[in-house]
Amino acid sequence: MLTKEQLIGPLAGLRTDEVVVTTMGIVRPWGRVSSSPLDFASADSAMGHAADLALGIALAQPQRRVICLNGDGSMLMSLGTLATIIQSGAKNLILFVVENSTYEIIGNQPIPGAGIVDFAAMARAAGFPHAFTFDDAKQYESLLPNILRLDGPVLVAVKIRPGNEGPLSRRQEEAAGYLKVSLAQSARQLRDALARK
Repeated sequence: MLTKEQLIGPLAGLRTDEVVVTTMGIVRPWGRVSSSPLDFASADSAMGHAADLALGIALAQPQRRVICLNGDGSMLMSLGTLATIIQSGAKNLILFVVENSTYEIIGNQPIPGAGIVDFAAMARAAGFPHAFTFDDAKQYESLLPNILRLDGPVLVAVKIRPGNEGPLSRRQEEAAGYLKVSLAQSARQLRDALARK
């Protein structure tokens, strides 16, 4: 299993002008390594919609890659999104499923099917041309540069150790810059950044 740092460190190092949509237990860790105006925390409504949002951005910005750092619990709540992504024809979306096997931000309760569900197999069954599973940090880091260049959609399931991130909020006390502003302000900042680049 990887740590969160082993997951996001190499990704942040390779990131150029991609939009990165985060949710749940990976929101704060990503905010510790990136302060790009192209980051967006999807952490304000019901679980399970970060991948949908990322797909919408990918369709609106077909010339730009969009990366979604989705949780495994969130992915379980919206498995139909896998088929929707394929039906949409989006080729610029890379969907990470961060598999910690828990609902981390509400107390680490186990998700249904923890350790059993194969997200990469589900993605392939839905029609994803590329789907990967990693539980080894060195293999992940060595293959990631090539994965980020693939025509998508791409699904990357990464097995990580559970963490201890608590409930998310939007307030000035949050360390992650994209949690210091309201959801509406964050959306405006992303829109403005996309218009500039």
